Amino acid sequence: MNIRQTSRLRRLAAITAGLAAASVALSGCLYSAIPEGTGPRPATTNAPDTEGVSADLLPYYEQTLDWTACDSQAAGFDCTYVTAPLDWENPSDGDIRLSVVRHQATGTPMGSLLTNPGGPGGSGVDFILNSLDYAVSGDLIDSYDVIGFDPRGVGDSTAVSCFDATEMDSYLYDIPVAPRGTDEWEAELTERNKAFADACDANSDGILPFITTINSARDMDLIRGVLGDKQLNYLGYSYGTFLGATYANLYPERAGRLVLDGAIDPAVPSLDVGTTQAIGFESALRAYMQNCLDSESCPFNGTVDEAMADLGALLASVDRTPLKNDDGRMLGADALMTGIIVTLYSQDSWGVLTQALDDALQGDPYTAFYLADAYNGREDGVYLDNSSEAFRAYNCMDYPLEDDQAAQDASTAKIEAGAPTIAPYWSGPDSCEVWPYAPTGTRGEIHAKGAGPILVVGTTNDPATPYEWSVSLAKQLEEGVLITRVGEGHTGYNKGNTCVDAAVDAYFLDDVVPDADLECK
Repeated sequence: MNIRQTSRLRRLAAITAGLAAASVALSGCLYSAIPEGTGPRPATTNAPDTEGVSADLLPYYEQTLDWTACDSQAAGFDCTYVTAPLDWENPSDGDIRLSVVRHQATGTPMGSLLTNPGGPGGSGVDFILNSLDYAVSGDLIDSYDVIGFDPRGVGDSTAVSCFDATEMDSYLYDIPVAPRGTDEWEAELTERNKAFADACDANSDGILPFITTINSARDMDLIRGVLGDKQLNYLGYSYGTFLGATYANLYPERAGRLVLDGAIDPAVPSLDVGTTQAIGFESALRAYMQNCLDSESCPFNGTVDEAMADLGALLASVDRTPLKNDDGRMLGADALMTGIIVTLYSQDSWGVLTQALDDALQGDPYTAFYLADAYNGREDGVYLDNSSEAFRAYNCMDYPLEDDQAAQDASTAKIEAGAPTIAPYWSGPDSCEVWPYAPTGTRGEIHAKGAGPILVVGTTNDPATPYEWSVSLAKQLEEGVLITRVGEGHTGYNKGNTCVDAAVDAYFLDDVVPDADLECK
């Protein structure tokens, strides 16, 4: 590492924590101090719960878990693997393994609390092992065995594997030769997507057709059963809300206390998902820009509209003439947009976005690459996880393909009108069109009839899972209760809003459900 890189890293050190907090929603990887306490209670062994399990699945639900101390400097965590069927419809066709971590209750235990950080593709093991106090409150750490798991296809579980690091760099960062928006540009990106999909198929040992949210929800019930819990208590963030709602729909009688934070609307088709997210990120970017203009260090000036126009000019400039990084990579508009997007997940990261944009305006792409790499799970040329591969695998199997050209044109027009800064760099060929397996998922409302009360937490200016999705899911659920966090950023629980935190903790600890939908300012 040269002197210039070292000094840059020192400049970034003070704001890395905020960026990490944003990144947890993307990849589940956040490194923070584990809270001190009395230490975990002695290990207990509960008999597996096999009630209602069919004969062909009993060997899975009756398995004995071998818990061992995790390979970590943090004390109080133990790890194991759970064996699950590759194909839940045909359990004799082979097995996969699921990586699971447990932090045992430091006080009187109430049972297990399963968590998921989102993605799809985020590592639930890393989420708990490296960021326990970010995932859940101290009161829940005291009262629950907090459980994280890597869903099928992810991390240390039987995983999707596609490109090596060099190939992944090319896939994510190479600048297309053809001009943006031309037929040649689309063909070039489609060829790139096809190479990626073919590599995933060749290197993933036949698991791709079974990397679906429904299969993952069934895996969660298996984890519940082998832990010996009669019902599943669950806290899911972002994509984890879709996973949790799917579970409640499949197993309403086994759904315990479920909190779904930063909800995905299961009825929204993929085209509308992309449209709504683009507008959501534009809204968050405008909120950032107003905050930037109110500060003394903002590289922009004038009104928010004028500053957004200048940002658009910067994006167009690097699209025409990419900026060369110290490692030889070229920063184009797509990588810069990735760097912008990652900081919009948390207001705590807005400072590093200001630095990245200021540097880019001066011709220096280093900080923008730092941000884009954080989004992509890349560090010093190494990809720390397979979140990008797993993200693609889940989405390509979960979302039906849409080939309605009129609907696509309407979506493009809506994005151009509602997200003019983001729009030029938002759309491109659908990578799932060349996925080697047809999608098996469907889109539709989830009611979870018979599951009991489920809390849905939504943040009013959440860019990644827009607030309207939380409102919609809470209405769909037979007993959905909406908790609104008025503010910026992605997800709302354990982010410093005492009203949200108190409601969620009271539900998990005392089974107290708000009398009506709750607004927290």
